[in-house]
Amino acid sequence: MYRHLERRLAQQIREFVRRAYGLDLPKIVVEQPPRVELGEYALPLAFELAKKLRKPPRKIAEEIIAGTGLIDGFERLEPAGAGYINARVAREILATALIANEKPKPDIPAGKVLVEHSSINPNKAAHIGHLRNAILGDTFVRLLHFAGREVDVQNYIDNTGVQVADVIVGFLHLEKKSRAEIEALTQQPHFDFYCWDLYAEVSRWYEQDKQNRDARHQVLHALEEGGNETAAIADLISIAVLRRHLETMDRLDIEYDFLPRESEILHLHFWDAAFGKLKDAGVLTFETGGKNKGCWVMRRGKAATARDAENAEIAEENQKVIVRSNGTVGYVGKDIAYHLWKFGLLGRDFGYRKFYRYPNGHDCWISTIDGVPEHPHFGDVAEIYNVIDARQAEAQHTVVEALRELGYNQQADHYTHFSYEMVALTPRCAAELGYQLSDEDKARSYIEVSGRKGFGVKADDLIDTLIASAKKEVDPRHPQLSEAERMTIATQIAVGALRYFMLKFTKPSVIAFDFKEALSFEGETGPYAQYAMVRANNIFRKGGLDPDVFGRDVASYVSTDELAAHLKGADGNEIWELWLASSKTSYVIEQCIATTEPAYLAKHVFQLAQLFNAFYHRHPILAEPDESRKRFLFATVAVVRRELIRALAVMGITVPAAM
Repeated sequence: MYRHLERRLAQQIREFVRRAYGLDLPKIVVEQPPRVELGEYALPLAFELAKKLRKPPRKIAEEIIAGTGLIDGFERLEPAGAGYINARVAREILATALIANEKPKPDIPAGKVLVEHSSINPNKAAHIGHLRNAILGDTFVRLLHFAGREVDVQNYIDNTGVQVADVIVGFLHLEKKSRAEIEALTQQPHFDFYCWDLYAEVSRWYEQDKQNRDARHQVLHALEEGGNETAAIADLISIAVLRRHLETMDRLDIEYDFLPRESEILHLHFWDAAFGKLKDAGVLTFETGGKNKGCWVMRRGKAATARDAENAEIAEENQKVIVRSNGTVGYVGKDIAYHLWKFGLLGRDFGYRKFYRYPNGHDCWISTIDGVPEHPHFGDVAEIYNVIDARQAEAQHTVVEALRELGYNQQADHYTHFSYEMVALTPRCAAELGYQLSDEDKARSYIEVSGRKGFGVKADDLIDTLIASAKKEVDPRHPQLSEAERMTIATQIAVGALRYFMLKFTKPSVIAFDFKEALSFEGETGPYAQYAMVRANNIFRKGGLDPDVFGRDVASYVSTDELAAHLKGADGNEIWELWLASSKTSYVIEQCIATTEPAYLAKHVFQLAQLFNAFYHRHPILAEPDESRKRFLFATVAVVRRELIRALAVMGITVPAAM
């Protein structure tokens, strides 16, 4: 509703400026005054118009206010300072709309949105960095669902790449295991943990002798060729690890719709179809000399037109090798083919089969060569968001460039690299996890992790540690609850702490994870926001009311006149700030989607929780003698509770029964 009123205000003023001054303003900036008693919106428009109209800003502001007149939903417009226009809403009207949960019908763009996230190599256990990717991606999916969009959630599985090849090298060359022995191991619990250690061991083996890397090249060749013993072993390993990844993410309530695998992109000849398009359009060039001799390359930027000998060296520096001289296709080439399929431009499709069923009955599908005839329709989308870390920026840019070179500009415009930075550990966190740190390490602001070196935090270990830490707090506080109830609460707190911690930092920020900071009940944390909602529930419980029932029927408890009376004056200003913040959930979610930045929602949740906790301490509702004011205060709690629960749900965070 907040956003709806803002648009109405801007539109009315835009129309007056067009009538009165003959100016068409495509965008009118709307700000928020520094204090709520000054109004809900502030427009610096008069300063922008001063030079064009050759009038003082204050004079222009007064003319606009007089000419615009009364706007529906607003109490008045008034000049402020040297030329601001402050707009005051009719508080009782906005409050009544908020109580009724009124939402103007949104403009929902046509077409499906595809969000690809996680995309963990199926060669070992998921780690803390993968959790940031998955939580960002899942939260963005929830944001889109909130906005009414249809979303395909995909998790790309690189089951033929270097990382999988290295684990196969470990099993075949270091451990000398047969296919049957490997298959038996895949049936054991935490097979992904076994592969974690083996992967680090293979990395050390490569360092001992460079010739050992020949084993990797042999395995990679066998994987690309397919239909052999090595490829069969790779399928065993990758499927077992992938299943563990889905189980890990399911602990955080993260689900996928489809798992496209690189093996099918190769063996269903997606690349062949893409290769033909790229060659026919002149996007790829076969190099007959220079350092990229024998390769098919994309020439980018100025190099795309550099063909003479004088510019040959510059052109080489700006070449992206898509097909190597030995005939193997690079990662970017397969990615171009995959994205042509995503947009429905390839003319080929995967086979599909069901792979994993979530506890709620939702099926996750996986690509295959020969699939079942009946399956959901994946791909052929209008927009793409790829949640991939910042180190992949060049590869992502190359795919977009290829789409443009092929003439698919509209699709390229709707392709977004949802970029983010890495996750590290604070020295304290690393020490708590049992890692030996040097004095130099202890002085660092964060410790980088490395899967190849075996130094890092497995996602399951992190979740287990957070749950155990939360349970140590829950057990003594609620001894009357059963063990199962206390474990449920501890799990909700742990998941809330983890998800909030990963979301509160903006995407370009390097995160230094810390157990104590994440689990704190004070400050900008998930438990702090959850605790605010537990408090809200307790107010209703102690008042003999069901919060859900009251929330649905709150309009019958408090009248518009009562809202107007209790939202006036200094005390009304303080409580109105809480109502106003509660009205902004949809507005903030729009911002999050437009900027691909979920951190704004985390900030919104923290602000709401802060304002509510201040309200809670200042207004002892149950002891309030004035029945009208008591109903109003309960209505305030109900509205804030609903908006906080709604915002937390978009972040994937639930509210425990107790804390």
